[in-house]
Amino acid sequence: MYELYITNKNYSSWSLRPWLLMRTLGISFSEKLMPLVEGSNYEHFRRFSPTGRVPCLVDGGFTVWDSLAIGEYLAERHDGVWPAQPRARAWARCAAAEMHSGFAAVRNQCSMNCGVRVRLHRIDAALRAEVARLCELWRQGLERHGGPFLGGADFTAVDAFFAPMAFRAQSYALPLDEPAQQYANRLLDLPAMREWYDAGVRETWR
Repeated sequence: MYELYITNKNYSSWSLRPWLLMRTLGISFSEKLMPLVEGSNYEHFRRFSPTGRVPCLVDGGFTVWDSLAIGEYLAERHDGVWPAQPRARAWARCAAAEMHSGFAAVRNQCSMNCGVRVRLHRIDAALRAEVARLCELWRQGLERHGGPFLGGADFTAVDAFFAPMAFRAQSYALPLDEPAQQYANRLLDLPAMREWYDAGVRETWR
């Protein structure tokens, strides 16, 4: 069975992605939650991850690190990780890669914190531009592929990559347009998202 190493659910957007993907698609795994420690986590996490970071997937002694690489590794072994239609699949990979490497203003100003509910007193130009791009991407995926998920009828890796944004939108009341807000709500209503949220807000680590 796969072993998936993650850290605090209240905070770790990176951990959420493969966890949600595997849970929603019914890919069995053993969860290894390694709480953040005071000071540097590098040596603490180096015991199981070559980069000292999470998430990290271990498959029979073989280690795959980084959430995007984990998604691709799973796609070679399980159906349904990416959309079946070639152009929808290519679009989904582009959108997931953009999320993986971009949206720095959202990450810096609205770090994932499942239990927080605040309204930002100021939205600067960088954050506003990224929220607009987020809405554009979500609307494009839904319109091109028919919804209710970004690649079509089924939840796939591209939805998992944007799932932390749904938590951020909820925590910080980000100004999403109506289609984007409906999509965020759809993600938040997924059973696995509710499971993650409930576990995150029960955590005692701060």
